[in-house]
Amino acid sequence: MDAGTREPAAAARILDIRKRIDEIDQALIDLWQERARLSQEVGATRRASGGTRLVLSREREILERFRTALGADGTQFALLLLRAGRGPL
Repeated sequence: MDAGTREPAAAARILDIRKRIDEIDQALIDLWQERARLSQEVGATRRASGGTRLVLSREREILERFRTALGADGTQFALLLLRAGRGPL
């Protein structure tokens, strides 16, 4: 794997960091999939009991939480999470 440098100590450090990044990426993927499944279950349970397809106040709460923590990118991230759980509007 190319570390982008010929200096051995720097290359080794970069490879170590990339290994940790890959571990974090896998954890994010796993959490994304779990969150989507849980969100779909909430929606199915709500619809089966005569409720609405989605609850806008809950979506706004999630968007605000991510925007506060991560700024504009957090809003975009939250929108993707919400879509994964409920599908496109």
